[in-house]
Amino acid sequence: MADTLFWLTPIGSAFALFFAWLFFSRMMKESEGTERMAQIASYVRKGAMAYLKQQYKVVTLVFAALVILLAFMAFVLKVQNPWVPIAFLTGGFFSGLAGFFGMKTATYASARTAWAARKSLNSGLKIAFRSGAVMGLTVVGLVLLDIAVWFLVLRAFYPLTDDGHNLIIITTTMITFGMGASTQALFARVGGGIYTKAADVGADLVGKVEAGIPEDDPRNPATVADNVGDNVGDVAGMGADLYESYAGSILATMALGAAAFLGQGTLQLNAVVAPMAIAAVGTLLSILGIHLVRTREDATQKTLLNALGRGINASSLLIVVLSYFIVRALSLPTGIWLSLVFGLAAGLVIGKSTEYFTSHSYAPTRRIADNANTGPATVLIAGLGVGMVSTAVPVLAVILGIVFAFLSAAHFDVSNVAQGLYGIGIAAVGMLSTLGITLATDAYGPIADNAGGNAQMSGLEAEVRKRTDALDALGNTTAATGKGFAIGSAALTALALLATYVEELKVGLLRIGRTVLTFVDGTTMDTATASFPDYMRFYGITLMNPIVLVGIFLGAMMAFAFSGLAMNAVGKAAARMVDEVRRQFREIAGILEGKAEPDYARCVAISTRGAQRAMVLPSLLAIFTPIVTGLVLGVAGVMGLLIGATSTGFVLAIFMANAGGAWDNAKKYIEEGAHGGKGSPAHMAAVIGDTVGDPFKDTAGPSLNILIKLMSMVAIVMAGLTVAFSLM
Repeated sequence: MADTLFWLTPIGSAFALFFAWLFFSRMMKESEGTERMAQIASYVRKGAMAYLKQQYKVVTLVFAALVILLAFMAFVLKVQNPWVPIAFLTGGFFSGLAGFFGMKTATYASARTAWAARKSLNSGLKIAFRSGAVMGLTVVGLVLLDIAVWFLVLRAFYPLTDDGHNLIIITTTMITFGMGASTQALFARVGGGIYTKAADVGADLVGKVEAGIPEDDPRNPATVADNVGDNVGDVAGMGADLYESYAGSILATMALGAAAFLGQGTLQLNAVVAPMAIAAVGTLLSILGIHLVRTREDATQKTLLNALGRGINASSLLIVVLSYFIVRALSLPTGIWLSLVFGLAAGLVIGKSTEYFTSHSYAPTRRIADNANTGPATVLIAGLGVGMVSTAVPVLAVILGIVFAFLSAAHFDVSNVAQGLYGIGIAAVGMLSTLGITLATDAYGPIADNAGGNAQMSGLEAEVRKRTDALDALGNTTAATGKGFAIGSAALTALALLATYVEELKVGLLRIGRTVLTFVDGTTMDTATASFPDYMRFYGITLMNPIVLVGIFLGAMMAFAFSGLAMNAVGKAAARMVDEVRRQFREIAGILEGKAEPDYARCVAISTRGAQRAMVLPSLLAIFTPIVTGLVLGVAGVMGLLIGATSTGFVLAIFMANAGGAWDNAKKYIEEGAHGGKGSPAHMAAVIGDTVGDPFKDTAGPSLNILIKLMSMVAIVMAGLTVAFSLM
């Protein structure tokens, strides 16, 4: 049955990629509007592609260096599987490809969305959402394709054996393409986030606050750069981000399945195939859910949210039902299915919590707007408070999800660690099982935002801008919800990756010829048959070990240091953008009267240079910290590092994403007429809050979930190096 259900993976991939192409083709047949609208869209498209081309040059150099390192480990030191360098490359390539396709679609869809919004709100929603679905379906389609191809190739070279060890080799080797995806995603998220927020902050501070002109006004030189940034950060960066989240959860669970059911014959293969089959069915259901999204013309924010929720809820309900039959068909315990349900439930709770704390339909964001009457200081205080309080529900949801997923899979036997950890991995797969549609709701936001910018710059009637603003405000909430899903899944996946790290230690020890573990009390055990708790005891991984505590502190520090580097980079690039916009207002005669055209290209160049220079250090820090920690502090230090980074990074990421989303929508709420509307003192104060929140929610916050998983994957890939050459 496992071999039959495996073929759902390439079938799901084919359907996803076909519908992505279909939605793209239909979108391209829509009108791009007036000549001016097409011209503005072309500026944005050229700027986005120019940035992406430059980013890929930098990433290519980093990948070349890492491939050389991995090849050296594989062919010279003999501590790595020879397939690893190739798997690493394919993961990075497909991650970048997903971001490229999504961004290409978005840059063509924005003007078409604005033009369709002239007809009705529903028309605009349909084009924006279906275009966002191109990103969602491309991501899941390429992940499933990559996984299916690698599984078939590695099975051909490592035929399945009765002892099941070859299946462990196959699944731990495949983790490497997750590392490639995470590396590409981190550069895309950090670089794109710096770019978009430098432009956004510069455009807001000088245009809105100082010059008093509307958002996306064509007189503002940073407007085109701001719109370009929406695409390179919130579309290409986000696509690469969720590509690695989705791939990481499936790959980690496959590896855990191979370990948990080692020596149990066909049941081991069934456990490996289960996450692939569930993800494939979730993809097919996402396509169904996408077709259910539509709304009426007089829709409120809640109505729009319900329209998107209809598709997500239908997909989620159906995956709960169908995954039960998949689990039973694979003869796996029913507790495994319950683990998936708990993971999916945790994801939905995180989504609803995020919606409550970031949508201006609810009290927390409205309270921030109320504080705008007393100035920017109280806006900042209120937003920080909302962000901090908002962490409680997601953290509790993930805690309960972890506990019940573990217990369900372990048959409520806490000593059954291996199957319990497999249940946590399945919970992560469940949380992301309908990523095709949840990512569509996320990717549609930047398209709606760009549509509003195009409408403003093209001088379309006020009603069009009102409709695009409604779609954009909804997009802020769905984007925050999408980030919540990514962050929540990162916590579950990181735990699964920790367990996978232990399995890779076993493979690494066997590769260097250490077939026996000798404990401090003199007892011995075969390396191949040692369990997860045995390895914890062998490496002294307890809270009383100072090396573990040192690692935990290092991991916690990494979350803050990484965020600080990203925030500082935005600040520096934004300062240069502010100076440039002020210079143009001062030196280009007639620009504020609309008689002269700003130098948009110079602002695009400033954001590009700022992002390219600043993204390298935090990205390399994330890659090399686990390697150095492993060589100096050994396995115990690495485990502490990953635990500290996961726990601190998870909570910090939720705080930043929700605070930023709430500040943004508080501004939108005032712009819709509350507290004096646009141009009022309250609006100016809210713009300051939104400006601070921009790098929170779009640069540092979403990058943290990649940091968590990338460090785990680097540790896994470098496990052979750690066991062979560590000082401790």
